[in-house]
Amino acid sequence: MDWLLLLVCSLIVIGTFLFWEFVAWFTHKYVMHGVLWTWHQSHHTVHDHALEKNDWFAVVFSIPSIALIYYSTIATYNPYLLSVGVGIFCYGLFYMIFHDVIVHQRIKWRPKSRSNYLNRMIHAHYVHHAKHTKEDCEAFGFLIAPKKYDVKNLQLKKDRQETQ
Repeated sequence: MDWLLLLVCSLIVIGTFLFWEFVAWFTHKYVMHGVLWTWHQSHHTVHDHALEKNDWFAVVFSIPSIALIYYSTIATYNPYLLSVGVGIFCYGLFYMIFHDVIVHQRIKWRPKSRSNYLNRMIHAHYVHHAKHTKEDCEAFGFLIAPKKYDVKNLQLKKDRQETQ
C-alpha cells in the first residue's frame, strides 16, 4: 500500500465519520422523532431495563458498516469501500462511548478531565432529554454542540434514569 492510497483512505474514513454526524442528526430528528418514535420513545422514558427498543437503531446502523467491510475484504478487495465501512464503524464506536457510556451511564465511567466542548455536548444531550415527547425537542446531533449549550458548571447526572 503506497502513501497516496493510505492518505486517500484516511481522508475517506475521516470524511465518512463527519458525514455520519449529518446522517445521525437527520435520522434522529426526522425518523426517530418521527415515524419510528415507537422504538425511540423507550429511550426518552425512565426505566431500569438493561436494553430498550431504541437499541435496535444500533443494529440497523451497523448493517452498512458490516456489509461494506465484508464486501470490500471478502467478496472483492476495495480499499475505498473498506474505508467507508471503517468510517461508519468509527462513528458508531464514538457514539457508543459518548452516548451510552459518558452521557447515559450504561457503563459507569466518565473521563476525570473534560473539555468545555465535551461538557457542552453532554449538556446539549441533557437538554434533548428534558422532553419526553417526540415534539419540541432540540439538539439532535452528537458531534455538533452549538455555543448556546455552554455551561459554566455542568452538573453531571449520576444514574442512567436521571439522563432519560
